[in-house]
Amino acid sequence: QVQLVESGGGLVQAGGSLRLSCAASGRTFSTYRMGWFRQAPGKEREFVAAISRSGGTTYYTDSVKGRLTISRDNAKNTVYLHMNSLKPEDTAVYYCAAGGARPVPTTTQGYDYWGQGTQVTVSS
Repeated sequence: QVQLVESGGGLVQAGGSLRLSCAASGRTFSTYRMGWFRQAPGKEREFVAAISRSGGTTYYTDSVKGRLTISRDNAKNTVYLHMNSLKPEDTAVYYCAAGGARPVPTTTQGYDYWGQGTQVTVSS
């Protein structure tokens, strides 16, 4: 089993930056494909980004391409979401997830473990 703890959320002005972190404990981190999802009030949880076990392959939803970057450090058991040029529509609770399904999952069904989430609020 894997335990995931997100951090790094907060309040930022439009155009600003944040870096979210997700620390994993439990089974070997490098065996999991990792993803970031977000959920805004009244909306379903949506895919944001995902990364392969080695970090060599990444996937993004179209609305964040060029602004958000997912990365991982297997030595530190941590996955990151670097967020630049933030927009008010990026406001949501952000969740990291770990899964073993292949290929790298881009839906919630592909992930087995979830963190508790961290709030990101972007003011206009």
